[in-house]
Amino acid sequence: MQANQEIVALIKSTMSKKGWIDLPALGKSMFPYIQEGDICRFIEKKPTLLKTGEIVLFYNTNGQLVAHRLHKTFINHDKKSFLFKGDSNLGFDEIVSESQIIGKLEYIHDRGIKNRNDFSKLYGYLVLRFPILSRLFRIYLDKIKIS
Repeated sequence: MQANQEIVALIKSTMSKKGWIDLPALGKSMFPYIQEGDICRFIEKKPTLLKTGEIVLFYNTNGQLVAHRLHKTFINHDKKSFLFKGDSNLGFDEIVSESQIIGKLEYIHDRGIKNRNDFSKLYGYLVLRFPILSRLFRIYLDKIKIS
């Protein structure tokens, strides 16, 4: 989803007032954990409190809203930076700064998956530790596109 600064400000304002915002999932980068059409609830979370494996909503330098899994936090040019990747993507996203982070995934409505349950933690661990899973997800997605 394209997002200019007004849309990002509106999302942040809604999250500040309500404590959350629901957004529809577009694309297949987080397949199979998040599927296109799922309604994802995001909550506010300070970037300094994010943990590896969490799914985070941010915007990239092209102004696109992205929700991908946090793989690494590090210091880049004396600033805290973040490295994200979609579960079925083969490569990492561009480096993200604290100011680009909007919130973290709390809940997927359509399937009742809470991001804090044991399944979510195990799934996140497996995707982070076994990169071959991303390749398998991508092969599957490419195969179903053909048929």
